[in-house]
Amino acid sequence: MFNYQLHNYTFKNLKEQHMTFEQVFNHILKFMRRNPDGNFKLIIGTDSQVHQGYTSFITGIVIQCEGKGVWACYQKNVIPRKITNLHEKISFETSFTETIFTMFTQERKDAMYEIVLPYVDKGATFTIEGHIDIGAGKRNKTRRFINEMVARIESMGAEPKIKPDAFVASSYANRYTK
Repeated sequence: MFNYQLHNYTFKNLKEQHMTFEQVFNHILKFMRRNPDGNFKLIIGTDSQVHQGYTSFITGIVIQCEGKGVWACYQKNVIPRKITNLHEKISFETSFTETIFTMFTQERKDAMYEIVLPYVDKGATFTIEGHIDIGAGKRNKTRRFINEMVARIESMGAEPKIKPDAFVASSYANRYTK
C-alpha cells in the first residue's frame, strides 16, 4: 500500500491558489459564457519530471476558445521516488489525466454543451481532448506506447492528441514540472 497521497485535489494558476474542482469548473463555465458562440476545446494533459528522490506530475486543465483566449489551471502530484521506467512514467501521466476526466461527470459535460448548443447553427463547437506527452517520431522512445495510451484517452470519451499537437502536456504542464 502506498503511504503517500496519489491525488491532490486542489488546483492553481497564476492568479489563484488552492482551488477546488468545483471552483475550477465554475471558472470554465464563466469563461464559456463570455463567448457562447465560440469554438471551445476542453483539454487535459499531464507531464512529469524525475527529480532527485521524487517524480513530479503536473496535470493541466485548459479551456480554449479559438481566437478568444484560454483559461487554465493545473494540479501537482508527487510520487516520492524516482520513476525511471518509461512505461510506468507514461502510464502514471495518463492515469492522472484520466482521474481529472472522471471529475467531468456527464452532468458537468452537459452543462458545458448547453452553453454552446443554442449557437451551434452559427458555428459554435465544443470538443474534449486528452493530450499525451508521447510522440510518433522514429527516435522517440515513447512511440511504442502510443496505441495503449491513445486507447485509454479514447475510453474516457476524449479525442487523444500526441506530440506535436499535445501542447497542454508537452508545453503548459511541462512548464510547472521543473
